[in-house]
Order: sequence, then C-alpha cells, then structure tokens
Amino acid sequence: MKRRNFIKLATATSALGLMPFEINALLKTVDLPIDCGDISNRKLVLVNLVGGNDGLNTTVPINVYDQYANLRPTIKIPNSGANGFITLDSSLADNQQLGLHPALTGFKSLYDAGELRILQSVGYPSQNKSHFASKDIYSTGNDGNSWNNGTTSGWVGRFMEKFYPEEVEETYPLGVQMGSSKTELGFHGAEEHGLSINITGQDPAGFFTEISSLGGDAPSTIPNSDFGTELNYIIDINKTSNRYSKAISEAFDKGKNSVTSTYEDNDLSNQLKTVARLISGGLKSKVYLVSIGGFDTHNSQIETNGDIKGKHHELLTEVSTAIKAFVKDVNDQSLGDDIVGLTYSEFGRKAKENGNLGTDHGEIAPMFIFGKPVNGGVSGINVDLSEATQDNNYQIETIQFDYRQTIATLLQDYLGAPDTVIDNTFFNHSNNNSFINQKIPELIKDTHSIVTGCVAQINTPEENNQQKKWFVYPNPFTDKLNLNTLQEGISGVNYKIFNYKGKLVANGSKESINNIVSIDVPNLASGIYFLQVENGETTENHKILKL
Repeated sequence: MKRRNFIKLATATSALGLMPFEINALLKTVDLPIDCGDISNRKLVLVNLVGGNDGLNTTVPINVYDQYANLRPTIKIPNSGANGFITLDSSLADNQQLGLHPALTGFKSLYDAGELRILQSVGYPSQNKSHFASKDIYSTGNDGNSWNNGTTSGWVGRFMEKFYPEEVEETYPLGVQMGSSKTELGFHGAEEHGLSINITGQDPAGFFTEISSLGGDAPSTIPNSDFGTELNYIIDINKTSNRYSKAISEAFDKGKNSVTSTYEDNDLSNQLKTVARLISGGLKSKVYLVSIGGFDTHNSQIETNGDIKGKHHELLTEVSTAIKAFVKDVNDQSLGDDIVGLTYSEFGRKAKENGNLGTDHGEIAPMFIFGKPVNGGVSGINVDLSEATQDNNYQIETIQFDYRQTIATLLQDYLGAPDTVIDNTFFNHSNNNSFINQKIPELIKDTHSIVTGCVAQINTPEENNQQKKWFVYPNPFTDKLNLNTLQEGISGVNYKIFNYKGKLVANGSKESINNIVSIDVPNLASGIYFLQVENGETTENHKILKL
C-alpha cells in the first residue's frame, strides 16, 4: 500500500471518534460468539445504616474481649448466657474470631450458607465525624482529604453515566431510592442528574396513576430568582417522575415476592420487599438504595445497665431479618445470581462508652456484603483496642479497607466495568492511586466473578497520547477488518474485540502478509466495538463501528 493512501486511512480511522455516542442505541441486542456470561441483569442493593452504626457491639472482637469489656462495662455484649454474642465461626484464626450481636441471627444464617462476607474496619482516610460531611463523602466517592472526585455528582451517578450510557435515556430509572424523602446525592451524574427516582412514601403499584394525576402545565415564565431556581428543580423532578413512573408501576404489578420468604412488618423489610418485587417484575434499574435511620446512639443504646435490649438491638434485628428475608426471596425466584447487596454507615462509634448508655462518633465500622454471588467469610483482622486511649479520645483509627475498595471490586469483578470507568467513578487522590490496584480478590465467588479477559482495558489517558502503529480499515466495517502497519518484520498479531460494555466478543491470532492482517468478524451485531491489537510487548486499542 502506498504511503499516501495509508495516511488517508489514518484520517478515516480517527473520524470515528467524532461520531455521536447515541449510536450505542444500535447495541440493544448483541450476538456474542464468545460466552463470557450474561451480566446484563446484575444489580447492586445498597443498605444505608444512617447515623453511624456501633461496629464494636455489632461484631465483638473475641480475642480481646477483656479489653472490650473494660472500655464498655455497662453496654458490652456478654460472652456467655442467653444474651451472649453469637460465635460467628470457630474455624477462623484467633485474630478473626468475632461474636455477632445476638440480634444478628439472620446474618449468622447467611454466613453459614456462604452468602455473607464481613469486612472489618471500613472507613476512609482522614475520617470526618460530621454526619452531613461524612454522608456526602460516601455519596460522592471522596475522602476526608479532598473533594477532587467532585462535590455535585455522586459515584453511583458517574458510574452509571459511563458504564450504561446507552440506557440513560430509557423510560426506566438507572437507580431507585427508597426509605428517605431526601434525594440521594450519590445518584447525581456529572452531566445528567435524572438518573434515579425516589419512590419513598409512594405505593409503587399506583405510582404512575398518582404522578399522572398531578396535572397542570409548567408556568411559561420562570423568574430569575431563588424562587425560579427552586421552581425549575420541581419541574425537572416532575418530568423525571412522569418519565419513569409507568415502568415502575408495571414492574410492581408484574412482580411478586416468594411465598416462603417471611418479611417482618417494619420499614426496612417493606423497602427490601418492594425492591425484590420490582426486580421480579423486570425493572431494569441497576442500583437500588434503601435506608434505615436511628444509629446515632449517643444514649439508650441499651435500656439498662447490663441489658442488651434497647435501640441498637431493635435496629440490628430489623436489618438482620429484613436482609435475610430479601436474600431468600430473590433466591427462591432464581434471581439471586444477579443481586449483590452491602451495608454501609457514614462512620462508626468510639471504643469507650460515654456514660449515657451509649457511644459517641467514631471512625471505622464493619461492612456486610451479602447475596448468592458473595464469597462468604471474613476479610481483615479484629480491631486493635490498644489504639483507643484517652490521648486520641478513645478512637480506633486503623482503616483496613477503604469503602471505595469494596465498591470498585464489585463494579469490576461483579458488574464488569473496565478500569477507566472505575477511575472515572472515583480515584484515590490521597495517594494518587487507582482503586483497581486495591481490589479485594476474595469478595465474589469464582463462579460469579467476571472472567479475566472478558473486561476490556481501553482508552487509557496514556495511550491516547501515543502514536498508534496500526491503522484499521474499513471503519465502519461490515464483515471484515484489515490492519496495516508501516513497521517491518511483524509476523502476526493477537487480537481481541470487546463490545461497548467491555465484554469480550471475539479473539484470535492472525498472520501478517505484506504488513497487512485481515480479520473476519461476520457474526457481530451493528454497533460500536473496541479492537485490541497485541504484538510482542505492544498493545493498542481502536474504536470500530460495525454497520
């Protein structure tokens, strides 16, 4: 091929990057010649324990029980008797031996079934013990050192914008929130805020009717004032509600709950029961958020000295029974393979009790990951109570897991997101490192973890600035791709083709004839793909379009 024609090909190839991203709408059905597992229906369920859960009474460190009891002489969980803690797993190492709060019988059942993993000492660098600031940090994907991941968008929103761009304009919400009348900042995208809907206080079965009956047209003139700003917000929320309400109502009417899964009559159970029914009814939302408040237990954590009953017992009972019923519900309906849930709280409590039968704001807390795909067990070791001294206000300060490590692991190993999407969702600006390098490998069962090689690592900033050695043509293509290079002496290449979600759909090896490699790809559906070309130590990626 003449150099002049070769340069023309380079120009044609780069033009594809200017095409509108709406072309992803072509990818509604992709015929995959390689089976990497269907992950299109996978979902996350987030359970927010609002107020700062007391992790030390939730998971009691058995190996340092005497220290624990000395710090909490009146509110400690007994180590024996009818009110004693539940021994989690006697086969664990001594420094992992935990006693579950006696209210957590449901969690014990899930653990024994291999569907619950406990992460010890979860938090973030430079813990902010303000409820409002810490909640915003968890929502936005930041830590206590900076707001470099953004203050007006949430990690869930940014993730959904980048990983599900072809679904942003669908008639169903990418996220569903329940349990709070306040719209969760975490669902706000960097570009699009209407990615979720809050159906708190609504009957999902009549949601469409209720929204539709509001009636009335928006005012033709919006004043340029604070009132006008609020009015615009209300109008936008109403538009979002109308857009999503029909899909929610139809899914609720079509869905069901397992007849053998018994939900208690309380708020969290009702929320999770509704989530299960919406998923059963086919709602395609990707992230669900439910919440339960009351964990700010400065007082009345227990009723009387030496009694385990009280506010904390009631809350943990509700959480444990609701989550156990939810997992059984979705498993009974053969939906469990596609659902992973986790609990989180904005911070923990101090190691030392406060003299009011309660505890004050602390730093770290355990996180519970639950569901059929979860690899049951314990990650991390028991807290070091010798850290908690009068000099540091009785705080346990060692963080074993950044909350974003957990989320990054689930986003990639369970949902299949590539590195670039994770880094766009949140990045560890405190140490200038990607959370991809800090994943928790034991979190997801091998049977449910995304197969290595089925997630494309594409469009890295470093690579975008490099001169590519291969030109790909024709692009757009129909059934065949050609690769041409000016570099002499290349005998052949290995190639992989990924779809728009980073899922491997074709791969192989091809010889080079006169510096040209031809690849036949007749079985791909129309849409955008990514071609990864590897030769020796060189790997580069190209965006390609199948007509």
